[in-house]
Amino acid sequence: MTLSEKINSDLTAAMKAKDTVRLLVLRMAKAAMTHTAIEKKKDALEDQEVLDVLVKQVKQRRESIEAFDKAGRKDLSDKEKAELAVLEGYLPAQLTTEELQNLVLEAIQASGAKVKADMGKVMSILMPKVKGRADGKVLSSLIQSKLA
Repeated sequence: MTLSEKINSDLTAAMKAKDTVRLLVLRMAKAAMTHTAIEKKKDALEDQEVLDVLVKQVKQRRESIEAFDKAGRKDLSDKEKAELAVLEGYLPAQLTTEELQNLVLEAIQASGAKVKADMGKVMSILMPKVKGRADGKVLSSLIQSKLA
């Protein structure tokens, strides 16, 4: 079963169960997937493209949570956290900090990076390896600490 098919079946199950949060999140994800398919002039997206859409949705939720927490809007932050939990269920298992540190060290050695200005080289090596399995901000801070 493809990721897109899983989302569709879970959407149907959420409708039947009257799970409003899951239903809302899956409808938004499906709309984003449709929008991306139209942009790419495709009938359907491949699993990697669906994963890219979901990663983008997760990133948006995390940014919203951060903004709502700064503004003192716990009610909206909690809503976004619930949506984030639903979306994270469709992402591959997240890498541990130790695994990320090992990957960062390997990428630094492979790129020959020595200073923070070389961070782009390291990121270009790492991002395909960790796509959907690690947060870019965490990755960026790990690279900066190793190149400092």
